[in-house]
Amino acid sequence: MNHAHTVSFGPYTFHRDQRLVSKTGLPVPLGGRALDILAVLLEAPGQFVSKDTLIGRVWPNSVVEDNNLRVHIAALRRALDGQRYILNEPQRGYCCVAPSPAPQPRHNLAARLSPVIGRDELLGSLVRRLGGQRLMMLTGCAGIGKSSVALALAERVLPRYRDGVWWLDLATVQAPTRLLDYLTETLHLQPCGSAHALCEQLAARQLLLVLDGADLLLGACRHLVHTLQARAPQVSVLLTSREALQVPGEWVQHVPRLALPTPTDWGSVEQAMRYPALQLFVARARAGQQGFVVRSQDLAPLRDICRRLDGIPLALELAAAQVEALGVRGLQKQLHKGVQVLRRGRRTAVERHQSLTAALDWTYQRLSLPQRWLFLQLALFKSAVTLPALTELVAGTELAHADLAYLLARLTATSALAVEPGPGPRRYRLLNSVRSYALAQLRDPLQVARLQQGYEHYLGPFSGRPFVLQLVEQAAHAD
Repeated sequence: MNHAHTVSFGPYTFHRDQRLVSKTGLPVPLGGRALDILAVLLEAPGQFVSKDTLIGRVWPNSVVEDNNLRVHIAALRRALDGQRYILNEPQRGYCCVAPSPAPQPRHNLAARLSPVIGRDELLGSLVRRLGGQRLMMLTGCAGIGKSSVALALAERVLPRYRDGVWWLDLATVQAPTRLLDYLTETLHLQPCGSAHALCEQLAARQLLLVLDGADLLLGACRHLVHTLQARAPQVSVLLTSREALQVPGEWVQHVPRLALPTPTDWGSVEQAMRYPALQLFVARARAGQQGFVVRSQDLAPLRDICRRLDGIPLALELAAAQVEALGVRGLQKQLHKGVQVLRRGRRTAVERHQSLTAALDWTYQRLSLPQRWLFLQLALFKSAVTLPALTELVAGTELAHADLAYLLARLTATSALAVEPGPGPRRYRLLNSVRSYALAQLRDPLQVARLQQGYEHYLGPFSGRPFVLQLVEQAAHAD
């Protein structure tokens, strides 16, 4: 503790106004001259004060021998447990050791409210990989659990980093120019005007930075990472983003969906409960409804629910929270109408994690207009589609003039679109919950009006209206 009126060192506190030294709350007997000497030394703790300066300050109107100073220094040392706190060096004088600073926290990680389910194997792999990797990126679609995996990983590797692990939620940064301010505030550094100046303060530190939501500030994050790589060799960076940074040295891990029971594993509750997607659903349902158990008659509706939610953790959590009010079959019926039932979510989470709709809004609003049109067009297909097939399907619409390969690549890179595994040409599809969201956009008159306005602004008056209306008409009959 080092305030204007008190200074603490070890178990001692010097009270300037009262001219008193206390030890664990009890006064320490000291003479007036010894207190004067201590007061001068504590004006600059840890710095040496010459004998002449001390004598001039403590005995300003007297001629005093060096021996007199040594007598009072000896008394001060006896009162303060020997030479531990009052040091001297020939030619330099005396000093009182710097006050012991309060221990600085080594992390700012949020307390976990619930366990991470179904990620043990992934986390084990990431813990090993991060040992030799300075730059790691976790990517994946909305609601896949990138932030949850990053937090669990940061918790596990905390002991590795001498100067700690520091979490930055980039959704709270209002503009790219505020990123450095946020970093310096979080890391308790001096304010600085450039990434180079920041790295001067981090050059000797060994720590892990976690940048959550890097897709919001991709350009600023790229510049920061480049500078850290060059000038802060002991700083590692873990990022979460729906899109990779595309910088040298970046190692990208796509966070997968939670495994669903295969069709043959829905034969019994025991078989189905081996899979993380159902484990998560049941755990969250039990958190909201004590005594919830999976019965054999629940397996068919649960299979449909899990299939519709694609093993996306956020979607499963939000759906499970509705079981108490709707029951399993009631939830199944609501999901047939769309993902709007997943709109109400976790009030303690950041906005984009509170509901699946909010998470998907976050993605949709950041798509360019051509990307949005293709995104909505893809919602009309229940099964995966290849580029050649899509080219035929959009013939005669304005999308026929677009660079479909580029747009598909961008939708995939930003985790809005999934690529189905398998041989042959790449097959693209929207995940079921994402498709349901896209169809809801086309069935919402307000969203359609915005789409029409955006289309006209992009391609010229009225040119887009027939295509938009065609999409709306098809969406009305899509299931």
